[in-house]
Amino acid sequence: MTTPQEELLPSTGRALLHRIAVAQAEGRAPSLVAAVVRGKETVWTGARTSVDGHGPDENVQYRIGSITKTFTAVLVLRLRDEGLLDLGDQLEKHLPGTGAGEVTIAELLAHTAGLAAESPAPWWERTPGSLRPELADVLGEQPLRHPIGRRHHYSNPGYTLLGALVEEVRGAPWEEVLRREVLEPLGLRRTGGEPQAPHAGGWAVHPWADVMLPEPAEDLGRMAPAGQLWSTTGDLARFAVFLARGDDRVLGAESVREMRAPAAPPEAADLTAGSGYGLGMQIVHRDGRILVGHSGSLPGFLACLMVSVADDLAAVVLANCTSGPAVSTVAADLVRIVAEAEPRIPEPWRPLPEVDRAVLELAGQWYWGTYAFGLRLEADGGLSLEPLSGTGRGARFRANGDGTWTGLDGYYAGELLEALRRPDGSVSHLDLGSFTFTRQPYDEGAPVPGGVDPGGWRGVR
Repeated sequence: MTTPQEELLPSTGRALLHRIAVAQAEGRAPSLVAAVVRGKETVWTGARTSVDGHGPDENVQYRIGSITKTFTAVLVLRLRDEGLLDLGDQLEKHLPGTGAGEVTIAELLAHTAGLAAESPAPWWERTPGSLRPELADVLGEQPLRHPIGRRHHYSNPGYTLLGALVEEVRGAPWEEVLRREVLEPLGLRRTGGEPQAPHAGGWAVHPWADVMLPEPAEDLGRMAPAGQLWSTTGDLARFAVFLARGDDRVLGAESVREMRAPAAPPEAADLTAGSGYGLGMQIVHRDGRILVGHSGSLPGFLACLMVSVADDLAAVVLANCTSGPAVSTVAADLVRIVAEAEPRIPEPWRPLPEVDRAVLELAGQWYWGTYAFGLRLEADGGLSLEPLSGTGRGARFRANGDGTWTGLDGYYAGELLEALRRPDGSVSHLDLGSFTFTRQPYDEGAPVPGGVDPGGWRGVR
């Protein structure tokens, strides 16, 4: 239930309704349901249907296809955060005997393991999972299509391996672990491997005539971690809040941020389309903003969840047809409509409740050689380094609690920033990944690598 402060303007709501109405009509979808999240709340829901007098609401289940992969990735990151595995570990260390054991867990998450896109025939999405009872049946005799780690190649069997990894480490079925560790803590009561009424039926719409054919809804068996789940716009809206903010009961904000960061080298086509991939999450550049989330499809269903962290907005779009409406475009458009019509109102500026004077001393202007930078204290206790000339390497840094900071993005991601002090306690310089930053350009009082010419600065005679 939304409060008056959270409600969208009527004009915004009408624009959202118009967008999904066009998508349902032009895409010839039996039904299409959508939701928009702002902050932590669902602020709009809408639906269009071919059935008079009835429309699906936020509790009607649709199959969500590959959005399932993001749930599986969350489970793997949980294992990493508990110290049970490392993303750099080869699969063989934890799940021996697959025939693809040389690939790393991170490569599987980012679709860079070189595995085939699909399992061997017959088409797994329209046939029972019982036809592929073992991992060998999913991978086939030649599981690799590309050199390991060299390129992004989307792989459904890769996420089957990740689901099997979760089962091996936890000692329980994938769906049981998912329900216990993710669905129940986040309150996703209408998400699961099997449909529960009310749910939509999956349909194929004839491409050249306005007639329909029911699609089979198979249990995917071993392939379930790649695309089995059913869910609702209500549940996926709550999941979107988690993907933007994290939840310590499931996965902390830092690990969720890691999932959203690019982790795969883009293909040329991806560069043109402005898309990439993180750890179980798609990354899309559209309308000047970065959207993260995932799309999904299975015969009879289309789905998309997209989050704009910068705008504090998310959108979910679900439809029950094999092809038709471009749900990823619709989801991006819903975010854009709200972001442009009702831009995010920033929180009021407030001074820090307290500040470490030793850290405050670092704020201000610094020089790397002759490049000028500004170092600013952030409200969360971190630092930001920005080039003052408009060009150069900037980054945000997370405080480590021991007087050092670790880079979060850009060139300095993962690099250590430390303030070096003289015997009297005053700051001599900053060391950032071996680079020396001084208060003055080539400060002769600091240990500048290579030294400073004793003649000092001079003009031309």
